[in-house]
Amino acid sequence: MSTTISSTGTTGSVAQPQPVVSVASNSSSGAAGGSVINVSNLVSELVAATEDPQQTLINNQTQQVTSQISALGTLKGALSTFQSALSALDTPSSFQLETANSSDSSAFTATAASGAPTGTYNVAVTGLATAQQLLSNAVSGSTIGSGTLSLSLGGTSFSVVVNSSNDTLQGLAASINSAAGNPGVTATVLQGTSGSYLLLSSSQTGAANTIKVTETDAGTGLAAFTYGTGNTANYTQEAAAGNAAFSISGVNFSSPSNTVTNAVSGVTLTLLGTTPNSSSSASTSASSTPPATLSIGTDTTTITTNIQSFVTAYNTLQSTLAQLGNYDSSTGTAGALMDDPALQNIQSQVQQSLYSIVNTGSSTYNTLASIGITTNSDGSLSLNSATLSTALGSNFSAVSQLFSGASGVANTLNGDINSALGPNGSITTEGQTLTAQANALSTQSTQLQQQMAALSASLTQQYSALNALLSSLQSTSAYLTQQFATLPQVQATQNA
Repeated sequence: MSTTISSTGTTGSVAQPQPVVSVASNSSSGAAGGSVINVSNLVSELVAATEDPQQTLINNQTQQVTSQISALGTLKGALSTFQSALSALDTPSSFQLETANSSDSSAFTATAASGAPTGTYNVAVTGLATAQQLLSNAVSGSTIGSGTLSLSLGGTSFSVVVNSSNDTLQGLAASINSAAGNPGVTATVLQGTSGSYLLLSSSQTGAANTIKVTETDAGTGLAAFTYGTGNTANYTQEAAAGNAAFSISGVNFSSPSNTVTNAVSGVTLTLLGTTPNSSSSASTSASSTPPATLSIGTDTTTITTNIQSFVTAYNTLQSTLAQLGNYDSSTGTAGALMDDPALQNIQSQVQQSLYSIVNTGSSTYNTLASIGITTNSDGSLSLNSATLSTALGSNFSAVSQLFSGASGVANTLNGDINSALGPNGSITTEGQTLTAQANALSTQSTQLQQQMAALSASLTQQYSALNALLSSLQSTSAYLTQQFATLPQVQATQNA
């Protein structure tokens, strides 16, 4: 009976040699001698596993810091805008606003600057300042001759050369109008039934601003166009140069211009016509027509507008502060500066100033509420114009001190904001800190990228070497498998 001997020495059939299991069977290439490991994918996954958590943390921190920097910029802008409204209230001169009114706007109008004396003044305008106008004699010829004319207005003179290029009346007028140094003489050619005329008009009023024309080359060609003292035959004076004549409270004035700035300190008068009482002493004479009056008083309308602008600007600021620092329970989102010390500090200072009692010299008008500025349930302010009007009429000085005094609301708020936004202020300092954090995070991100690049290179080198080794072992395994397959089966025969 014959038997087979197994490779383990037990009785039975001889087992066929089994091929070596290839470690490349799950790789991208299972063929003998091929790549065992996908090095690129493996390294990429390992690097990502190391990098992603760190980069995510950096990104989240960067986003938070960037949001805070942006919010801080919004806060700065809101405070600067609020300061614009404060600038109209934070100094005593802000309340030294006067308004001037004319009872006869056909005779004169008026404006008043800060410091103008309040009161009512009688005004009589007896004459307006006028500019000279000269009309030449009729010119019949087509040419006017040649030479040089010197024209002057007041104390300023200029010259015009007349030759074959401009020796017509139109040419002369054009040369006068375009001449360098012309202080305000306008030449116009008029066509009449008797011929052509040259009209010389001054743009400057006042008795001293008269027109003179002389021929400077001693010729006679342009003599017909000269004019001056003792030489008036060549022109007709259509309008004389004259000063304005007027009186204020019986005091007579003369002005070369109809715009008068030196009669009443801080007041500009614009004279437009004569008053019905044409005498300079009309303010004191008996007349059925009341004299024209100039009234100068405190400009409470503008001051009221400035205070209303302050209230509106604060409400805008308060809305911005709430948006930056509050938590919205309906959306579950927090403001970018919630619990931020710089924001809390400026909020506290603003609130303290708004509700403080100011030494105004009045026990009645010493808080914002006392002049009609009250707080609504949402933190915004409202202005009662009637209450403010009463305060301004009753104690204007107290209202001024409430805002512009040394401890006034607007003055204090302006100082607090300047301090916070200054070089060493809390908002500026926090901005510098956030900027430094942003730069540090950027540096960390750059360093992480460099570290990951080095890690990728190192892993690539290691796994490439391992891949080469495994590939070599795979090739050897395949070779041995083939060799074992060619060996003859070993059979042991046993004699019966």
